[in-house]
Amino acid sequence: MAQKVNIILVDDLDGGSADENVKFGLDGTNYEIDLSAANAAELRSSLERFIAAARKASGGRAAARTPKGPAAGRSNDSAQIRQWARDNGYTVNSRGRIQAEIQEAYQKANS
Repeated sequence: MAQKVNIILVDDLDGGSADENVKFGLDGTNYEIDLSAANAAELRSSLERFIAAARKASGGRAAARTPKGPAAGRSNDSAQIRQWARDNGYTVNSRGRIQAEIQEAYQKANS
């Protein structure tokens, strides 16, 4: 027996029939919404003045918002922290993550 599947796009705003899927992005988040032709035109019209004043960004993936450089109040010199830890009786590996308690003790001693 043959089957026929109908996909009906529904306008996400008003529940009517949708004519298109509109994709847009804001603040690093991408969105998509199914809209009728009228609602799609309204969305584009609403954004028109902002788009006219904006710069186009590259089509690449949006970068995650991460702080640059070492965390506030922390040293980025692991070798120096390791040497201090050994000199002060801590057991610390020569590679890998330095335990938070050692980093905190180092910061207290050097602040």
